Amino acid sequence: MTKLSVNINKIATLRNARGGNNPNIITVALDCERFGAQGITVHPRPDERHIRYQDVRHIKPELSTEFNIEGFPSADFCELVTEVKPAQVTLVPDAPGQITSNHGWDIPTYENFLSETIHLFKSHGIRTSIFINPIPAMAEAAAKIGADRIEMYTEPYAAGFHTDKKKAITPFIETAKVCRKLGLGLNAGHDLSLENLTYFHEMIPWTDEVSIGHALICDALYYGLEDTICRYLACLNN
Repeated sequence: MTKLSVNINKIATLRNARGGNNPNIITVALDCERFGAQGITVHPRPDERHIRYQDVRHIKPELSTEFNIEGFPSADFCELVTEVKPAQVTLVPDAPGQITSNHGWDIPTYENFLSETIHLFKSHGIRTSIFINPIPAMAEAAAKIGADRIEMYTEPYAAGFHTDKKKAITPFIETAKVCRKLGLGLNAGHDLSLENLTYFHEMIPWTDEVSIGHALICDALYYGLEDTICRYLACLNN
């Protein structure tokens, strides 16, 4: 079964817009779990414009599902992750001021850096995933340096879905097949939505986890959070 991990960054963005603690991100995270989500994702950034480092510390002990922390493995980030010890850490190659993730790692270029980082997290018992573009060679490189999983950057799939969904999904299927052959876990995320998630899952049903934030929170404005999570889960249960 493919798990749904809800990224709650946008909830923190809304809270930070006015200060205070409304909406309460811990309450929202627990509600996501109660409504059926099998995981919670956060992506703390250096400027803390949405999820703050202290939020991460507060959220972890409250959860009963898997906790996934995404981010660039700076010294501060690594210290936070090894302190909190989530079920999974997802390494992304984001610059400090980047609005959102928009590409995967060039693993051969950063092989030593990533290998050392993976070793650090695995020594703490943390499953480690590498954010990559849908390129089979990058999946092979991730396996070579000891990653447990990769997360495929799915924005190109979402962008091409309405024009030619078969063409858009093809590189993702090819990369996913390499992961399956290598025994590498497979996650996916970025711009997956109620419109394109069902087809993605039909084509790559062995996906371990999808991490969805922006589209899900936008849908929740219309459907409500509980109904929205149920709709996303239905996409994964076809």
